[in-house]
Amino acid sequence: MNCIIIEDEIPAQSILKHFIDKVPNLNLIDTFKAAIEANSFLNSNTVDVVFLDINLPDMSGLDFIKTIKNPPAIIMTTAYPDYAVSSFELDTIVDYLVKPFSFDRFLKAINKAKDRIETPNNSTEGKDEKSIFLNVDKTLHKIVLNSILYIESDRNYITVVTETQKLSYIDSLKNWTAKLPENQFNQVHKSFIINSKFVDKISGNTLFIKDNKIPIGRTYKQELLKQLKII
Repeated sequence: MNCIIIEDEIPAQSILKHFIDKVPNLNLIDTFKAAIEANSFLNSNTVDVVFLDINLPDMSGLDFIKTIKNPPAIIMTTAYPDYAVSSFELDTIVDYLVKPFSFDRFLKAINKAKDRIETPNNSTEGKDEKSIFLNVDKTLHKIVLNSILYIESDRNYITVVTETQKLSYIDSLKNWTAKLPENQFNQVHKSFIINSKFVDKISGNTLFIKDNKIPIGRTYKQELLKQLKII
């Protein structure tokens, strides 16, 4: 994979070059201190991966990405974790490295970029499968909305359950209504929203999603049955 570095700090450039040299299938073809310098290069050369700082002297890395036609896989490198959520809203960004980062963390980002390049349809699927990032215990967790089994509310906490994750943090069920795809998620109880495509069966006022028993509130049942096309 051909890559470039867009980074104005020399020490950060040196670390990236060192890490890149340690990866056999990664080839550094140029380094730039500003976004404008890299712009014409990207238009006339084949680049697979860009290591891009957010704080650059001419424009922010995030603004620069929006100017690139057919952008390559982008790995953000920055000292500021605050931009992570807004960064991942751009489909072309495959990972976000917060300085200082280890070689192991760097390699994980490279593997993500490799997967994106080898399976380009993933970027198209990503548009259909909308995702968000949840900040739980100071870690950003990617959640594909369609993969959510159900969401449970317990006082001031929300637990989001997927087939592979169970994340709890402070939030309200009401805040989730606008985030979820319409005609797929239903509130079935004052404390539960479920993904209707994962409903396995309904018995009385209880529904089952992959061995999870979820109560159905009396005021929600009629709408649920309509959604499931039972009546």
